[in-house]
Amino acid sequence: MQIKPRQHLLDVWRAIGRHSFEDGKLVLEETDGLSSVADAERLLCLLYPATEVPAFRLDQPDTTERDVLRALEGVGSRLEIPPNLITALTQFMRTHTGADESPTFAGGHYFKPSDTNLELTHEQSQLGVVDSYSMSVTLCLATLGFLKVYESTTTRPEVRRAVVELRDATNARLTSAMISLLRSFTVNVFDAESEQGRRLIQVIGQNRQSERAVLQQFSRRFRPLRATIIESLTRGIQVDESIRDETQLFECGWAWGVVQDAPKVTDLDVQVPGQPDGIADRLPYVYFTVVALDGIQDLFSERTLTLGLLDADQQKLAEALRLRWELSQQYWSAVARFGSERWPLEDLPWQTTGLRLESEYFSLTVAAILVHDLIRRKATDDDLTRTVAIMERLADRGRITSRMTREDPILRMHSSGVTMPLAGSDRSGGLLLWRMTDFSAQLLKRTIQLATLSRNIDAQDRLLRLAEMTFEHLWDRRIDAGHGLELWDDVRSVYPEARHTAPRLSWSITERLTECLVAARNLYEQQPIRSPELGQLARELLSEATHLFGKEQLEASATGDGTRARTMRSIESRLDRARTLLDERPATAFALALPVLQELDTLAQARGAATQEV
Repeated sequence: MQIKPRQHLLDVWRAIGRHSFEDGKLVLEETDGLSSVADAERLLCLLYPATEVPAFRLDQPDTTERDVLRALEGVGSRLEIPPNLITALTQFMRTHTGADESPTFAGGHYFKPSDTNLELTHEQSQLGVVDSYSMSVTLCLATLGFLKVYESTTTRPEVRRAVVELRDATNARLTSAMISLLRSFTVNVFDAESEQGRRLIQVIGQNRQSERAVLQQFSRRFRPLRATIIESLTRGIQVDESIRDETQLFECGWAWGVVQDAPKVTDLDVQVPGQPDGIADRLPYVYFTVVALDGIQDLFSERTLTLGLLDADQQKLAEALRLRWELSQQYWSAVARFGSERWPLEDLPWQTTGLRLESEYFSLTVAAILVHDLIRRKATDDDLTRTVAIMERLADRGRITSRMTREDPILRMHSSGVTMPLAGSDRSGGLLLWRMTDFSAQLLKRTIQLATLSRNIDAQDRLLRLAEMTFEHLWDRRIDAGHGLELWDDVRSVYPEARHTAPRLSWSITERLTECLVAARNLYEQQPIRSPELGQLARELLSEATHLFGKEQLEASATGDGTRARTMRSIESRLDRARTLLDERPATAFALALPVLQELDTLAQARGAATQEV
């Protein structure tokens, strides 16, 4: 199934407009207000494409395209859509604001108690989580960009007042989210002889070398990164002084929430209230690290910089987050590619060190960080090609491109999901769990990102085929009746063995699909990969065609044949067009030059026959 970003995005918008809006007002569901993550995901399904895809812009009503208006009939008319979105966003900001007027980032019903006999308490549901911090960064930046453009198009006093209120609330939420991300970053230092140390050595050494040899390699490989972290102690990164000892191992990244004893951020021009004490253990999770990386990169997007969306305090916070963003990418990318032969990441499935879990989902999250690093380095070398093979294997092992076997245990990854305990959450009164069911959507997202990066024709072709198969798998999982019609997720539609898994509306998967369609649009906006071989052939064809065309021009003036003159002008135009495309699209230049040569040969033959008759 070919990915058609415009058509499929319109289908998603049509379903959201039908499901989530009534008379232009956002409809509250029984789960709304309980999870800031789910609420932000739902709004991003509309706002992210509207701010990232020019054809889907809603901030300039006079330019909104007709098919977009038809898809959003449930949201309002051309002039009503922007104010209705502002009302929905303001409702979100108010809902997720605490008694002290500071933004809240409740995980809500996304948290699950480890004891199924216990109910989630209100205090536990209100705990902040990195998913909410990161999603809020993306939503706030999209909102600020939307308001900046729309404000200049309206003169209605009530709308302009609503814009000011929403902008103030959005800026406050963005700052709080960035601070929370800073306070959730951690560096975990541990001894090589500890249980976690032995497990990390086992993962990166793959039982092929002695522990001593692996430890020595780790020390050499991570010496520059360790030095950077030590230098960063003065820039707010909290880490045990034992990191200076090169016999100690370490991990860095994001915990599930604000870590215990994380200091409050006070060195800002405007003091930010509502920085709750953290309870998370200083244990980095690859999953939450990927989530944080996805949000933080939006702070440095071209759109954010061009529109000047960050104030002075936010720019300061962004620089601090960028340091942690780079540290995390470099660390996990190096761990994933550790050694000189087979990568640890290629040894599926990935085993986490602190939690002692293993799953293809964790392999995908580590691969996602590697993709981030490849994009950061603009790597188009062997690293990217090997990552393509990993994605193909994950799709196979995840039963996306292969058949589900009888009583296949992988089914649980798609139906009930992969569950992680949140270390330190027991300080809230009971251990909490976090469940991930979006393996397929995450695989599609990373595959499209790799295809966008790849400059190798074979690798990109493999990635595009994988993306199309994964997209078809996900498109078939849309809910076909009842609540959430034509949104996600119905696992039974592709895995009949999951007959006991009822369809359930998942804003997480729906939002990921929306991101994937935007990424696919960006992929198709790129110039196609240039083939050096075809480029050389096209040059040779054009050289010969230009020479023969010049020869025919010597004869053209000798005849008054209007048809011949028109043919010559057409040939000249196509030759000019082929020359302009030679460097960027050599295959197209080749295709244009070939029929020109055929026409020139036909002209030469006709001229020769006419000469013989005379």
